[in-house]
Amino acid sequence: MAGRYGPLRVSAPSQSSRLIILLTLLPLTLAAFAFVLQWRGGLVDPSSRWPGEPPSFPGMVGSPAVARPSLLPRVDCSDRSRRGSSSGFPYFKGRGFDFPAEQHPKICITTSTSAGLDQLLPWIFYHKIMGVSNYFLFVEGKAASSNVTAVLETIPGVKVTLRTKELEEQQARSRIWNETWLSSFFYKPCNYELFVKQTLNMEMAIVMARDAGMDWIIHIDTDELVHPAGAREYSLKSLFKDVPENIDIVIFPNYESCIERDDIKEPFVEVSMFKKNYDHLTKEMYFGNYKEATRGNPNYFLTYGNGKSAARVQDHLRPNGAHRWHNYIKTPNEVKLEEAAVLHYSYTKFSDITSRRARCRCKATKEDLNRCFMIDFDKNAYIIASTASEEEMRQWYRKQVVWTDEALKLKLLKKGILTRIDAPSVIIQGLKDSGIFSSFLESRKGSVPKENISSSMERPKDTNISQVPHTHTVLKMKPLHARRRNGGKPQAVARRTLASIDAVAKAVPPRPSPAGRRTRANFTS
Repeated sequence: MAGRYGPLRVSAPSQSSRLIILLTLLPLTLAAFAFVLQWRGGLVDPSSRWPGEPPSFPGMVGSPAVARPSLLPRVDCSDRSRRGSSSGFPYFKGRGFDFPAEQHPKICITTSTSAGLDQLLPWIFYHKIMGVSNYFLFVEGKAASSNVTAVLETIPGVKVTLRTKELEEQQARSRIWNETWLSSFFYKPCNYELFVKQTLNMEMAIVMARDAGMDWIIHIDTDELVHPAGAREYSLKSLFKDVPENIDIVIFPNYESCIERDDIKEPFVEVSMFKKNYDHLTKEMYFGNYKEATRGNPNYFLTYGNGKSAARVQDHLRPNGAHRWHNYIKTPNEVKLEEAAVLHYSYTKFSDITSRRARCRCKATKEDLNRCFMIDFDKNAYIIASTASEEEMRQWYRKQVVWTDEALKLKLLKKGILTRIDAPSVIIQGLKDSGIFSSFLESRKGSVPKENISSSMERPKDTNISQVPHTHTVLKMKPLHARRRNGGKPQAVARRTLASIDAVAKAVPPRPSPAGRRTRANFTS
């Protein structure tokens, strides 16, 4: 028996050991083979490449002629003044955010604003990262104070124009003021006056953009951020590079902020939920959820719904109201973007209700409100701000503006009416956490008094700030709607009617989204 089963006892362990060795060597061999392939080919994971780093071909890594730039540039902490005086964007610990002057497309933004530094600096720096190199700011109110303009003018690429009497006289002689396509908005207060100011400022910005060699010009407000979704990289430069040369105007549908609290202090950081534009929804999705999306408000959006636009800088370009561009001698070719959008942070602060009342001196009557405002919700908000107590205003604000119904939010998020967009918030919070704003303001000691700096700017507590004089002088003037129609200065000459008036597009005002079931505001006469 022992001789009969002896060979079986020897062969069984031998086969098992061979199988174990084979299973061990196979993955090791495959791993070694993969390592050799990767080492010889010099493969680089594209996701690990720093933005702006030129792509390298296999086998070129390590070559002296194609040296890979360091991801973290060397910073000389002993020489902060040299970094601060650089012509680039030197506020991020030695890292530049500006694009080389020769790199195209060159993009500029123009705006008319009365905002303070706590809103303007994040707005400018965010769009710097998006690839915007030049800013043409037409300022008044808080933005026109000598302390604010002194800081703004130190930012590379920023040109500040104060709304002075001389500026108004210059615009009174402009081509737009002497034509008819914008005339229906003249001599009216509040929103109509702002609309005319924006259009006249855009006309001047076109000349500035052309002189600066810009390729594209965008008009947005300082409560709006451009969201270049759909581009190969999250930047406006990448987006505009892909625009065909025969396209003159690019339309950005607007998304509107949906706040979830009534105590928002920093909208660009604290708000991440937005309502999509109907242009980015199917008809079934839009009209099927219209009633729930409006929540009893007059329209789908609280304010406008027809987006903003960018124009290729070229001869005969003109604004077509604050939301569009046009051309005097041809019908421009337009394209509406399918993913990118302008994020409108509308009524994100409770104080936005009362500040609107402070800017407009209108009676809370139907006739006067129609003369002052274009948007139904603005009229309703003005009535509340003019007639209600603070507690009643806050209750109305929470009901009409703040999204507190978690079930409704979840439903509309699932259906795609609402969406979460975190990129702008992450970028601006990252700038704050990196000390961008505090470093920038630190380097401008003496330009900004303490009371003008928001805690959101993270200014060091030990910074000694003192007010300094500024060369600009802001002159008081009559508003546009108060100009006398006959006689007086500044007063435009008799309006000229273009020979091809039928071919000239009328100004495009702010427009609401298409209504599923429009409800009219109730006004008290």
